[in-house]
Amino acid sequence: MGRDTIADIITSIRNVDMYKKETVRIASTNITENIVKILLREGFIENVRKHQESKKFFLVSTLRYKRTRKGVYGTILKRVSRPGLRIYSNYQRIPKILGGVGIVILSTSQGIMTDREARLKKIGGEILCYIW
Repeated sequence: MGRDTIADIITSIRNVDMYKKETVRIASTNITENIVKILLREGFIENVRKHQESKKFFLVSTLRYKRTRKGVYGTILKRVSRPGLRIYSNYQRIPKILGGVGIVILSTSQGIMTDREARLKKIGGEILCYIW
């Protein structure tokens, strides 16, 4: 049985966010690199660098925190599709998170992309996670 790398990313980011740490270390694969690029482009991560330790590559990311009157709050990530239950959607039925404020990350036939990109290209796919 294989590992769920997407759930590992979400769990590690959620744990780092809960303890208000700045950096998170994620094992580097093609899927994780694409998801981290989306998070960087959407503004949830400040910067990313690739780090090698004993022939294994890791992505070291710095999380971006937003300030409110009550202090610092982070992002909320929710895994939707999982290895035991895959959730697919066509481009017309892709959910809008918080009325379009949050993003949905999808795995499509043209690669991993956000819900806005998938609607523009009119392609559906597997819903990986929600972020808001």
